[in-house]
Amino acid sequence: MTSVLAMADCGVVLGGRRVISGVSLEVRGGEVVGVLGANGGGKTTLLRAALGLARLTSGQVRLGGCPVGELTEAGRAALAAYLPQDRRVGWNLPAWRIVALGLPLISPSRARPNTLAALGSVGAEDLAERGILDMSGGERARVLIARLIVTGAPLLIADEPAAGLDPEAQFQVMEVLRTRAALGAAVLVSLHDLTLAARCCDRVVVLGQGRMLADGPPAATLTPDLLASAFALDGALIPSAMGHVLAARRLR
Repeated sequence: MTSVLAMADCGVVLGGRRVISGVSLEVRGGEVVGVLGANGGGKTTLLRAALGLARLTSGQVRLGGCPVGELTEAGRAALAAYLPQDRRVGWNLPAWRIVALGLPLISPSRARPNTLAALGSVGAEDLAERGILDMSGGERARVLIARLIVTGAPLLIADEPAAGLDPEAQFQVMEVLRTRAALGAAVLVSLHDLTLAARCCDRVVVLGQGRMLADGPPAATLTPDLLASAFALDGALIPSAMGHVLAARRLR
């Protein structure tokens, strides 16, 4: 598969502090790449930089082969869809209309079938007519995931999409993203759950103090040494019949 996102030696400074430095990353169609790291490690800034939403102080980002800074807003939206970590919504619109915001400007009657299909893919078809402000945090998260995937963009970027979901829903959301990858999309997602990342991601990128510490398959990357240096954990990934499981304790 060709590269959908290419970041080369990227750096971002915010408020006088270097948040990411020397980050190089490629994400290709057909793969799910997880971005891991401790709080404050630069995960969200990396995702925003990939979209041109965080100004680079060094390096370059290309979306679909084009420098992100040269793309119009419409051009960028055609290449990438983004689910931010902040999921506040200002209006109590029904779920299907929230999902329809991810579609081009078409009439509600034409948009509705696509939005219902997207809601169904995340197990939220029963929420279609409910106001989004009347939902639980987990229900709202599912609706916003549906808005992400309904775009049909070749690159899907999601910041903590599993946050606020119960374990079954976490796996369901990741399965939806994996299905999009199987259909050719590139998926870049930040996660805190290392077991979820190990089971659902083709590759993981680990950040520490804004620098890339590792990039590779989860089982080969999340070694005891890396768990200690990046997460202050004494542990390891343990193979099981259902996939790898993290067994760890906090370093004393």
